[in-house]
Amino acid sequence: MRIFKLVLNTIPRPLLIKASYIVKPFIALALKGNRYTDPIDGKSFKKFLPYGYGIQRPNVLAPSSLSLERHRLMWLYLQNETDFFTANKKVLHIAPEQCFLKRFKKQKNLDYITADLYSPIADVKADICDLPFEDNSFDIVFCNHVLEHIEDDKKAMSELFRVMKPNGFGIFQIPQDLSREETFEDFSITSPEERAKHFGQYDHVRVYGKDYFNKLRNAGFNVEEVNYNKKLTEELVDKYRLCKNEILPVCRKK
Repeated sequence: MRIFKLVLNTIPRPLLIKASYIVKPFIALALKGNRYTDPIDGKSFKKFLPYGYGIQRPNVLAPSSLSLERHRLMWLYLQNETDFFTANKKVLHIAPEQCFLKRFKKQKNLDYITADLYSPIADVKADICDLPFEDNSFDIVFCNHVLEHIEDDKKAMSELFRVMKPNGFGIFQIPQDLSREETFEDFSITSPEERAKHFGQYDHVRVYGKDYFNKLRNAGFNVEEVNYNKKLTEELVDKYRLCKNEILPVCRKK
């Protein structure tokens, strides 16, 4: 079992996803239990898997859906605070996450479109800074852990605003350092090693601070900074393996 854990600690999540169709049923079976639960698929385990670039976070990657803390937080918010799972909506999902893709596609109430510049699983090949959609097209827009990869994030935000319908909403999660007042970026840092050192990952171009929400407001959104963990008991936060300090940026277009 110790060797099994050491091997898992060395597997980057993208590679784990590629191998998931073969290996995740066996991993899920090995970790089956009732201590922790993934609310996305309802399955429970004695332990989740570790995940992280560089320093790994223990007990955060759900063995069956491969969801992380941020995915489970967003799912709970959508399930408990919105009509996402019941009302007829047109949805744009930028860089769709593996744990959501098939589930959202199966929802008969959704006209669900995915887009990405590189992902082979997206419906539409599209640059987030120049989206091929009409103004005011979508009731809901998801764009999670994307903007930290985009140099011209202001343009990307303006495009997300443009394609959202009035009275629509979006969730635009990012890795955020809440100890920073201001976002740090330096486009002279280009090597994967230096980007990992300064921004936390080899393909990130900035670290967002507390000012991220105002950046979204400057793009035209009304932004609600939702600390959804506060609506849950400490027992549930632990059971679902959520990050206690994560803030959901819920963006609305009036």
